[in-house]
Amino acid sequence: MPARPRRPQVPGPTVPVYVISVAAELTGLHPQTLRQYDRAGLVSPGRTGGGGRRYSLRDIELLREVAELTASGIGLEGVRRILELEHQVAALRARNAELRGQVGELQSALQTTLDTLRGHRPNLPALRPPGTITPWH
Repeated sequence: MPARPRRPQVPGPTVPVYVISVAAELTGLHPQTLRQYDRAGLVSPGRTGGGGRRYSLRDIELLREVAELTASGIGLEGVRRILELEHQVAALRARNAELRGQVGELQSALQTTLDTLRGHRPNLPALRPPGTITPWH
């Protein structure tokens, strides 16, 4: 049986594969601008053994966002703060979703426990309402 031709693997969004010239072309930015953003810590491309920068699809998206923000007149420090806040919001949303799931599980467990207790209630002695018990003198 002949071997099937292998389809090329598409790299994942975080795999650094694009050299700086390709990243510059994909973002519409000058390579020197990409180096400046790297030095400023706005993007952290991967590195080859020789120190060359390699950008991932996620890096390309981030560079496009930085370009949009700077084109609207926001300075690099402002861009850095916006990116930090966006990251915090994403982390908080993820934590919120996680906590909502835990609350749902706890509510379900509580309901199961309450249902179980209600089923055993006939075996409990009757309680008198408060204030109806006569104290012994």
